[in-house]
Amino acid sequence: MRVSVFGAGYVGLVTAACFADVGNHVVCVDVDSEKITLLNQGIVPMHEPGMENLLVTNLNTGRLQFTTDPAVAVQHGEVLFIAVGTPPDEDGSADLQYVLQVAHVIGQLMTETKCVVNKSTVPVGTATAVKNTILRALNERGLDYPVDVVSNPEFLKEGAAIADFMRPDRIVLGTDSPEAIEVMRELYAPFNRNRDRLIVMSVASAELTKYAANAILATKISFMNEMANLADSVGADIEQVRLGIGSDPRIGFDFLYAGCGYGGSCFPKDVKALRHTFQAFGGEAKILQAVENVNQQQHHRLFDKIKKFYGEDLTGRCFALWGLAFKPNTDDMREAPSRTLLSLLWAAGARVQAYDPKAMSEARRIYGQRADFKLCDSPHAALDKADALIIMTEWKVFRSPDFSAIKNQLKQAVIFDGRNLYDPKRMKARGFRYFGIGRGESLV
Repeated sequence: MRVSVFGAGYVGLVTAACFADVGNHVVCVDVDSEKITLLNQGIVPMHEPGMENLLVTNLNTGRLQFTTDPAVAVQHGEVLFIAVGTPPDEDGSADLQYVLQVAHVIGQLMTETKCVVNKSTVPVGTATAVKNTILRALNERGLDYPVDVVSNPEFLKEGAAIADFMRPDRIVLGTDSPEAIEVMRELYAPFNRNRDRLIVMSVASAELTKYAANAILATKISFMNEMANLADSVGADIEQVRLGIGSDPRIGFDFLYAGCGYGGSCFPKDVKALRHTFQAFGGEAKILQAVENVNQQQHHRLFDKIKKFYGEDLTGRCFALWGLAFKPNTDDMREAPSRTLLSLLWAAGARVQAYDPKAMSEARRIYGQRADFKLCDSPHAALDKADALIIMTEWKVFRSPDFSAIKNQLKQAVIFDGRNLYDPKRMKARGFRYFGIGRGESLV
């Protein structure tokens, strides 16, 4: 099929490359000419495992092309995906200006019936707004083409997005159009072979499904973090608690890991947007408000432990920081807990020596040159003469380090672990003071 994707960001690029990889001819359009130039050269402007190979392969076959000209995309595609950003507005609602701009452009350029698909994460009512925007633009041209707008939310995890797209656990379609359902069924057939993953529902239900899915995962994280803080108070180990409750199949183990809070581009934004939807319809999202509050407090949790151990004034102290990205296998630092920690450490007078396998360039872009911030070329370089090691991202390379080398390089054998990578008893046997999240370790 001929597919066009508006937006060459994270979701748009994954969508375009994966559809091209199963034989479709895909055009991806974006207003960022520099990004389009890089993509046409086979250069991926973000870190996502497997993306570079997927991009180069499909560029070389001619199944994938990138452009800044929306007319090329509109004329090319039988199916037009809208996959542009919906950043949070000042009141927490999703900012739909880019989605509606694309809808207006489509209406200005359409010369035949198209199936338009919302892939962006959008609140209830957006498909109707997109359709009305397209119809108004058509009306201004004296045209009256039928327009189907399908809600097809994405469920991609950064760091595993290609696998998620290629082997989805569900494909949600929101539409009441039989014709649109058949078009989408054909398009998704290569990803839907061994069992039917298509779930067709109303447009409003599909739009709400995306937000509800992210909100319940964020809720699990905040719940475990709250339990971890209680575990610290009563001397319990949250990892043992996790095993105890996760063994119940009604609960499961996913998203039950306590830590220093969630971050990234999805959970914080989507929880806020869903809260705003409640408010817009006269409701109050009490659980979601609590989820947000717990997460904001959790971003401070490791610093509170550091401050309790060393005192309020950290002037003259230097900390090794392992991990800057909000999660492994990405260079994304949006809403990352590391950013809160860095600000708190600097405000208290501390210096930081940091290392991350993929987010160094992003950290350099965000913070530039600072006397109190050094980006190091290896995990062990970050340890040099530091007072303690702080772990903020659970990269595999941090899971089984040389503890003897760590102990020799640090001024004191102290580790603050925001991701609970190590066993407290083993760390104590190795001579470390080890403080995780909810591991029951006393700070006195």
